[in-house]
Amino acid sequence: MEKQKTREILRRVRQLEVRTNRLVDELLAGSYHSIFKGRGMDFAGVREYVPGDDVRAIDWNVTARAGRAHVKTFVEERELKILLLVDVSASNDFGSIERSKREWIAELGAALALSAERNGDKVGLVLFSDRVELFVPPARGQAHVLRLIRELLFFEPEGRGTDVGAALDFANGILHRRAVLFLISDFELPERGPG
Repeated sequence: MEKQKTREILRRVRQLEVRTNRLVDELLAGSYHSIFKGRGMDFAGVREYVPGDDVRAIDWNVTARAGRAHVKTFVEERELKILLLVDVSASNDFGSIERSKREWIAELGAALALSAERNGDKVGLVLFSDRVELFVPPARGQAHVLRLIRELLFFEPEGRGTDVGAALDFANGILHRRAVLFLISDFELPERGPG
């Protein structure tokens, strides 16, 4: 019985991987990098101007003090850290006959994780309901992404409600450098009584 369950899990993970790989190839190819174009964000210093340098990078204060043109240099950000914050509350168990909201959310999360993996970026996962249920630290590699997909499909949460604020607070507490966060939720919050 356990072998059959394991086979079924692997079959569903592979099925989702194949479907989302097609999505990544067709929809996200090319547009992923265009969002993050630029010189980089980390200032590295200044150096003397060399013909052919971008004149927009000239540091006018240093140029005025030194009497020769100097340009600002930046360290290019090579790798992004992606964190998927995914709502696994009870409201995601509903959907159409064909698929639940949770399966749609898993497919979107898988597409984002596979896209990040294909671009050499680290990707992590936070599953939350009315509390943080699971944290998988950002890492690279296909085996890591397959683990994330498995968690997206089969994780059984303890909480039933949704607390987006707690998930965001948790993410803010664990991230020490810049990262790209994707918040995936149906945003159905529990009804509150009068008052």
